[in-house]
Amino acid sequence: MQKDPAVNILGEPLESCSTDPVTGYFRDGACNTCDEDTGQHTVCAVLTAEFLAFSKYLGNDLSTPRPEFMFPGLKPGDRWCLCAARFLQAAEEGAGPLIRLEATHSKTLDTVPLDVLMAHAFEE
Repeated sequence: MQKDPAVNILGEPLESCSTDPVTGYFRDGACNTCDEDTGQHTVCAVLTAEFLAFSKYLGNDLSTPRPEFMFPGLKPGDRWCLCAARFLQAAEEGAGPLIRLEATHSKTLDTVPLDVLMAHAFEE
């Protein structure tokens, strides 16, 4: 698998999203992507209870631990690389979490308009 260039939506080097829990398509802590990443796990989200409930309602339970997959379960405040389409869907439904622009991959712009991303910017 060939990783796409590690560039964020601001045109700068892609920053790490989270190493605790470890996130990313490659489980390298960053929202890197490649052609094989059909879910486009490129949005570095700061999770909220509202988003986790929304995702669970849609069939993707991110809050329940799954030890068989070495998945700890996520909680509000955790950072996680979300699928771009799921982020857009959540944003359109009013449940979009805040995101770290510096850690959100530029490939996200193929799916999510820049103004939507900017409206969800997380300020540290």
